[in-house]
Amino acid sequence: MTILGVSALVISTYCGYLYASYSREVKAARSLSIPEDVSDRYNRTARTFDAEVEMSEKLMGLGTKRRDLVSMARGNVLEVSCGTGRNLEFYELGERRGLDEKGMPGLRGVRSVTFVDLSEEMVEVAKGKFDKLNPGVAKSGRVRFVAMDARDVPAPAPSSLPSSTSQGQGMDQNKGRKSGYYDTVVQTMGLCSMPDPAATLRHLGTITEPQEGRILLLEHGRSYYDWLNRVLDNLAPAHADRHGCWWNRDIGQIVRDSGLEVVEEQRWHFGTTWRFVLKPRQS
Repeated sequence: MTILGVSALVISTYCGYLYASYSREVKAARSLSIPEDVSDRYNRTARTFDAEVEMSEKLMGLGTKRRDLVSMARGNVLEVSCGTGRNLEFYELGERRGLDEKGMPGLRGVRSVTFVDLSEEMVEVAKGKFDKLNPGVAKSGRVRFVAMDARDVPAPAPSSLPSSTSQGQGMDQNKGRKSGYYDTVVQTMGLCSMPDPAATLRHLGTITEPQEGRILLLEHGRSYYDWLNRVLDNLAPAHADRHGCWWNRDIGQIVRDSGLEVVEEQRWHFGTTWRFVLKPRQS
Protein backbone atom coordinates (compact mmCIF):
# COMPACT_ATOMS: atom_id res chain seq x y z
CA MET A 1 0.00 0.00 0.00
CA THR A 2 1.30 3.44 -0.89
CA ILE A 3 1.90 6.23 1.63
CA LEU A 4 -1.11 8.03 0.16
CA GLY A 5 -3.25 4.93 0.68
CA VAL A 6 -2.09 4.54 4.27
CA SER A 7 -2.84 8.21 4.97
CA ALA A 8 -6.32 7.86 3.50
CA LEU A 9 -6.97 4.76 5.62
CA VAL A 10 -5.83 6.51 8.81
CA ILE A 11 -7.95 9.59 8.09
CA SER A 12 -11.05 7.57 7.24
CA THR A 13 -10.61 5.41 10.36
CA TYR A 14 -10.26 8.48 12.54
CA CYS A 15 -13.31 10.14 10.96
CA GLY A 16 -15.27 6.95 11.55
CA TYR A 17 -14.21 6.96 15.17
CA LEU A 18 -15.30 10.59 15.59
CA TYR A 19 -18.66 9.92 13.98
CA ALA A 20 -19.28 6.85 16.15
CA SER A 21 -18.33 8.80 19.29
CA TYR A 22 -20.59 11.68 18.26
CA SER A 23 -23.48 9.31 17.59
CA ARG A 24 -23.11 7.74 21.04
CA GLU A 25 -23.03 11.18 22.68
CA VAL A 26 -26.16 12.30 20.80
CA LYS A 27 -28.02 9.14 21.77
CA ALA A 28 -27.06 9.60 25.40
CA ALA A 29 -28.01 13.29 25.33
CA ARG A 30 -31.45 12.57 23.91
CA SER A 31 -32.17 10.18 26.76
CA LEU A 32 -31.67 12.93 29.35
CA SER A 33 -34.44 15.07 30.84
CA ILE A 34 -32.69 18.28 31.89
CA PRO A 35 -34.49 21.31 33.40
CA GLU A 36 -33.98 24.75 31.89
CA ASP A 37 -32.40 25.94 35.14
CA VAL A 38 -29.10 24.09 35.53
CA SER A 39 -27.34 26.74 37.62
CA ASP A 40 -27.12 24.36 40.61
CA ARG A 41 -24.36 22.43 38.77
CA TYR A 42 -21.88 25.20 39.50
CA ASN A 43 -21.73 24.53 43.23
CA ARG A 44 -20.39 21.04 42.55
CA THR A 45 -17.99 22.07 39.74
CA ALA A 46 -16.56 25.28 41.26
CA ARG A 47 -13.31 23.70 42.47
CA THR A 48 -12.54 22.05 39.12
CA PHE A 49 -14.07 24.67 36.80
CA ASP A 50 -10.84 26.49 35.90
CA ALA A 51 -9.05 23.27 34.98
CA GLU A 52 -11.97 22.17 32.80
CA VAL A 53 -12.16 25.36 30.73
CA GLU A 54 -8.51 26.47 30.69
CA MET A 55 -7.41 24.68 27.52
CA SER A 56 -10.50 25.54 25.46
CA GLU A 57 -10.31 29.22 26.47
CA LYS A 58 -6.64 29.36 25.48
CA LEU A 59 -7.28 27.75 22.10
CA MET A 60 -10.09 30.25 21.44
CA GLY A 61 -8.12 33.26 22.65
CA LEU A 62 -10.79 34.12 25.21
CA GLY A 63 -8.26 35.50 27.67
CA THR A 64 -7.51 38.36 25.28
CA LYS A 65 -11.21 38.93 24.65
CA ARG A 66 -11.91 39.03 28.40
CA ARG A 67 -9.07 41.53 28.89
CA ASP A 68 -10.28 43.79 26.07
CA LEU A 69 -13.83 43.77 27.42
CA VAL A 70 -12.93 44.44 31.06
CA SER A 71 -10.53 47.24 30.05
CA MET A 72 -13.64 49.20 29.03
CA ALA A 73 -15.04 49.16 32.57
CA ARG A 74 -15.20 52.54 34.27
CA GLY A 75 -16.39 54.01 37.55
CA ASN A 76 -18.46 51.89 39.92
CA VAL A 77 -18.61 48.44 38.37
CA LEU A 78 -20.91 45.45 38.85
CA GLU A 79 -19.78 42.07 37.52
CA VAL A 80 -22.53 39.45 37.48
CA SER A 81 -21.95 35.74 36.86
CA CYS A 82 -18.41 36.36 38.09
CA GLY A 83 -17.86 32.61 38.43
CA THR A 84 -14.41 31.68 39.67
CA GLY A 85 -13.06 35.14 38.84
CA ARG A 86 -11.55 34.58 35.43
CA ASN A 87 -11.68 38.35 34.79
CA LEU A 88 -10.05 39.46 38.05
CA GLU A 89 -6.55 40.04 36.69
CA PHE A 90 -7.85 42.40 33.99
CA TYR A 91 -9.40 45.02 36.27
CA GLU A 92 -7.52 48.30 36.62
CA LEU A 93 -8.27 49.16 40.23
CA GLY A 94 -8.02 52.84 41.06
CA GLU A 95 -9.28 55.70 38.95
CA ARG A 96 -6.96 58.04 37.05
CA ARG A 97 -6.99 60.38 34.12
CA GLY A 98 -5.80 59.06 30.78
CA LEU A 99 -6.89 58.09 27.27
CA ASP A 100 -9.73 55.64 26.70
CA GLU A 101 -9.74 52.79 24.17
CA LYS A 102 -10.67 55.30 21.45
CA GLY A 103 -7.83 57.67 22.35
CA MET A 104 -10.12 60.26 23.95
CA PRO A 105 -9.14 61.91 27.26
CA GLY A 106 -11.13 60.84 30.29
CA LEU A 107 -11.09 58.70 33.40
CA ARG A 108 -9.57 55.22 33.32
CA GLY A 109 -9.83 52.42 35.81
CA VAL A 110 -12.56 51.64 38.31
CA ARG A 111 -13.58 53.17 41.63
CA SER A 112 -15.28 50.08 42.99
CA VAL A 113 -16.23 46.57 41.89
CA THR A 114 -19.07 44.39 43.17
CA PHE A 115 -18.75 40.74 42.13
CA VAL A 116 -21.97 38.69 42.11
CA ASP A 117 -22.69 35.06 41.31
CA LEU A 118 -25.58 32.74 42.08
CA SER A 119 -23.16 30.04 43.27
CA GLU A 120 -21.71 30.50 46.75
CA GLU A 121 -18.91 28.07 45.89
CA MET A 122 -17.94 30.10 42.82
CA VAL A 123 -17.91 33.34 44.81
CA GLU A 124 -15.69 31.77 47.45
CA VAL A 125 -13.16 30.67 44.81
CA ALA A 126 -13.21 34.12 43.17
CA LYS A 127 -12.68 35.92 46.47
CA GLY A 128 -9.74 33.68 47.31
CA LYS A 129 -8.15 34.50 43.95
CA PHE A 130 -8.70 38.23 44.43
CA ASP A 131 -7.10 38.24 47.88
CA LYS A 132 -4.00 36.59 46.43
CA LEU A 133 -3.80 39.06 43.53
CA ASN A 134 -4.56 42.15 45.65
CA PRO A 135 -3.63 41.57 49.31
CA GLY A 136 -5.58 43.82 51.64
CA VAL A 137 -7.57 45.60 48.92
CA ALA A 138 -10.84 43.81 49.78
CA LYS A 139 -10.77 45.49 53.20
CA SER A 140 -10.92 48.94 51.60
CA GLY A 141 -14.65 48.65 51.01
CA ARG A 142 -14.22 49.27 47.28
CA VAL A 143 -14.49 45.58 46.41
CA ARG A 144 -17.34 43.27 47.42
CA PHE A 145 -18.21 39.62 46.73
CA VAL A 146 -21.87 38.61 47.02
CA ALA A 147 -23.66 35.32 46.34
CA MET A 148 -27.08 36.16 44.90
CA ASP A 149 -29.25 35.99 41.79
CA ALA A 150 -28.39 38.76 39.31
CA ARG A 151 -32.12 39.46 38.95
CA ASP A 152 -32.16 40.52 42.62
CA VAL A 153 -29.15 42.85 42.63
CA PRO A 154 -30.44 46.19 43.97
CA ALA A 155 -29.48 49.61 42.72
CA PRO A 156 -26.67 50.87 44.97
CA ALA A 157 -27.43 53.58 47.51
CA PRO A 158 -25.62 56.78 46.46
CA SER A 159 -23.94 56.97 49.86
CA SER A 160 -22.40 53.53 49.29
CA LEU A 161 -20.67 54.52 46.04
CA PRO A 162 -17.10 55.80 46.30
CA SER A 163 -16.82 59.31 44.88
CA SER A 164 -14.91 60.07 41.72
CA THR A 165 -11.65 61.97 41.54
CA SER A 166 -13.24 64.12 38.84
CA GLN A 167 -15.63 67.01 39.48
CA GLY A 168 -19.14 66.22 38.32
CA GLN A 169 -18.68 62.46 38.33
CA GLY A 170 -19.50 59.68 40.79
CA MET A 171 -21.60 60.62 43.82
CA ASP A 172 -22.32 64.14 42.55
CA GLN A 173 -24.47 62.81 39.72
CA ASN A 174 -26.62 60.91 42.25
CA LYS A 175 -27.37 63.79 44.61
CA GLY A 176 -31.03 63.86 45.55
CA ARG A 177 -31.61 60.28 44.39
CA LYS A 178 -32.81 57.50 46.65
CA SER A 179 -30.92 55.02 44.47
CA GLY A 180 -27.71 55.31 42.53
CA TYR A 181 -26.49 53.50 39.43
CA TYR A 182 -23.58 51.37 38.37
CA ASP A 183 -21.45 52.99 35.68
CA THR A 184 -20.52 49.65 34.11
CA VAL A 185 -21.99 46.15 34.28
CA VAL A 186 -19.76 43.27 33.13
CA GLN A 187 -20.88 39.75 32.35
CA THR A 188 -18.86 37.02 30.65
CA MET A 189 -20.19 33.57 29.77
CA GLY A 190 -23.19 33.92 32.06
CA LEU A 191 -26.34 34.04 29.91
CA CYS A 192 -25.93 30.33 29.11
CA SER A 193 -26.69 29.31 32.70
CA MET A 194 -29.35 31.81 33.77
CA PRO A 195 -32.97 30.66 34.24
CA ASP A 196 -34.31 33.79 32.50
CA PRO A 197 -31.43 35.62 30.76
CA ALA A 198 -33.55 38.28 28.99
CA ALA A 199 -35.26 39.27 32.25
CA THR A 200 -31.88 39.44 33.96
CA LEU A 201 -30.49 41.80 31.31
CA ARG A 202 -33.66 43.88 31.51
CA HIS A 203 -33.15 44.26 35.26
CA LEU A 204 -29.47 45.13 34.87
CA GLY A 205 -30.52 47.93 32.54
CA THR A 206 -32.54 49.50 35.35
CA ILE A 207 -29.50 49.76 37.66
CA THR A 208 -27.08 51.03 34.98
CA GLU A 209 -26.48 54.78 34.65
CA PRO A 210 -28.99 55.86 31.96
CA GLN A 211 -26.82 58.22 29.90
CA GLU A 212 -23.21 57.06 29.90
CA GLY A 213 -23.55 53.65 31.59
CA ARG A 214 -22.67 50.51 29.66
CA ILE A 215 -23.39 46.78 29.95
CA LEU A 216 -20.50 44.70 28.56
CA LEU A 217 -21.16 41.10 27.50
CA LEU A 218 -18.92 38.27 26.26
CA GLU A 219 -21.04 35.18 25.66
CA HIS A 220 -21.21 31.92 23.73
CA GLY A 221 -24.23 30.54 21.92
CA ARG A 222 -25.65 29.73 18.51
CA SER A 223 -23.58 29.93 15.35
CA TYR A 224 -23.99 31.53 11.94
CA TYR A 225 -24.24 28.02 10.47
CA ASP A 226 -27.14 25.58 10.65
CA TRP A 227 -24.89 22.49 10.63
CA LEU A 228 -23.02 23.70 13.70
CA ASN A 229 -26.26 24.67 15.45
CA ARG A 230 -27.50 21.11 14.89
CA VAL A 231 -24.39 19.79 16.63
CA LEU A 232 -24.90 22.21 19.53
CA ASP A 233 -28.58 21.29 19.80
CA ASN A 234 -27.90 17.55 19.71
CA LEU A 235 -25.32 17.70 22.50
CA ALA A 236 -26.89 20.54 24.54
CA PRO A 237 -28.68 18.38 27.18
CA ALA A 238 -25.52 16.43 28.04
CA HIS A 239 -23.42 19.60 28.12
CA ALA A 240 -25.95 21.40 30.33
CA ASP A 241 -26.14 18.48 32.73
CA ARG A 242 -22.35 18.21 32.99
CA HIS A 243 -21.35 21.88 33.00
CA GLY A 244 -24.48 23.87 33.91
CA CYS A 245 -24.44 25.65 30.55
CA TRP A 246 -26.89 25.72 27.65
CA TRP A 247 -24.41 26.41 24.85
CA ASN A 248 -27.06 26.59 22.12
CA ARG A 249 -28.94 29.70 23.27
CA ASP A 250 -29.53 32.49 20.75
CA ILE A 251 -27.64 35.33 22.42
CA GLY A 252 -28.79 37.89 19.84
CA GLN A 253 -32.44 37.08 20.47
CA ILE A 254 -31.90 37.28 24.23
CA VAL A 255 -30.40 40.75 23.83
CA ARG A 256 -33.31 41.85 21.62
CA ASP A 257 -35.81 40.50 24.13
CA SER A 258 -34.11 42.45 26.91
CA GLY A 259 -35.01 45.78 25.30
CA LEU A 260 -31.50 47.16 25.80
CA GLU A 261 -29.91 49.31 23.09
CA VAL A 262 -27.01 47.77 21.16
CA VAL A 263 -23.98 50.06 20.92
CA GLU A 264 -21.54 47.49 19.50
CA GLU A 265 -21.76 43.85 18.42
CA GLN A 266 -19.05 41.41 17.30
CA ARG A 267 -18.89 37.66 16.75
CA TRP A 268 -16.09 35.10 16.37
CA HIS A 269 -15.59 31.31 16.16
CA PHE A 270 -18.20 30.65 13.44
CA GLY A 271 -20.46 33.11 15.24
CA THR A 272 -20.60 31.16 18.51
CA THR A 273 -18.72 33.79 20.55
CA TRP A 274 -20.66 37.04 20.97
CA ARG A 275 -19.49 40.40 22.28
CA PHE A 276 -21.98 43.18 23.02
CA VAL A 277 -21.73 46.70 24.36
CA LEU A 278 -25.23 47.68 25.51
CA LYS A 279 -26.87 50.62 27.23
CA PRO A 280 -30.29 51.31 28.74
CA ARG A 281 -32.79 52.25 26.03
CA GLN A 282 -33.96 55.83 26.33
CA SER A 283 -37.73 56.23 26.53
